[in-house]
Amino acid sequence: MNDKVIITVATTGAFPTKEHNPAVPMTPEEIAQDVYECWQAGAAIAHLHMRDDNGLGTMDKARFKKTVELIKQKCDIVLNLTTSGDLNATDETRMEHLIELKPEMGSYDCGTMNWAHSTVFMNHPAFLEKLGQVMIDNQVKPEIEIFDAGMIYNSLYYMKKGIIQAPAHYQFVLGAPGGSTATVENLVYLKSQLPAGSTWSALGIGQGHIPIMLAALALGGHIRVGLEDNVFYAKGRLAKSNAELVERAVRLVKEANKEVASPDEARAILQLKARV
Repeated sequence: MNDKVIITVATTGAFPTKEHNPAVPMTPEEIAQDVYECWQAGAAIAHLHMRDDNGLGTMDKARFKKTVELIKQKCDIVLNLTTSGDLNATDETRMEHLIELKPEMGSYDCGTMNWAHSTVFMNHPAFLEKLGQVMIDNQVKPEIEIFDAGMIYNSLYYMKKGIIQAPAHYQFVLGAPGGSTATVENLVYLKSQLPAGSTWSALGIGQGHIPIMLAALALGGHIRVGLEDNVFYAKGRLAKSNAELVERAVRLVKEANKEVASPDEARAILQLKARV
């Protein structure tokens, strides 16, 4: 399936609001409908964050459960639940939804970094060890999010310890304030450091969105789009919806003489555990 490209949609995130773009889905109902439309457009994976009643990021297990149930009533998209996005979350609240819902995938942010020179994105080694074991115990595939090169080396350490199981799947997040910038040169370097047999995807935040997507396609990777990462479709023009961003990704995949992976093809590529 080397010619199959997995499109992940990151619908909501923890930061963008309807003031940034009115199309950002916030409630479980809005997110579920949005994911369904993205699945229809060609997305194989949905990366999910939750928001509270005030629009702030939350790890509320009940909101995850409701959203997941609504999505599963509509389509068979692969669900990838975040383990971050709430600065007030504890180690336990960052993991308990994985234990209860047992999604096929969950984010694994493989290191701590300064975020926008104003706060710390904390991923303590003790937390990463606990999270890795929770994922193994509940058959959740880690999406190893890489914001800078040091996080790759962290992942190699945890793989040696058996906390991350091979083959691993990586998501390069480029352009985050405090992380590696969204350049093709950085993407090429990060890709070169991956362990053999890994799969990978990439995204560029904001104006790095299209260059990193095109480079990922050229380098044989998978891609992520969505309003979590970029609220604009083009300079000065807001995206109408997450589905519009997915539709463009589908066109670019086809223009690159590749094929868009279905959810079941994504499951095969990523070797996700079969569910009863």
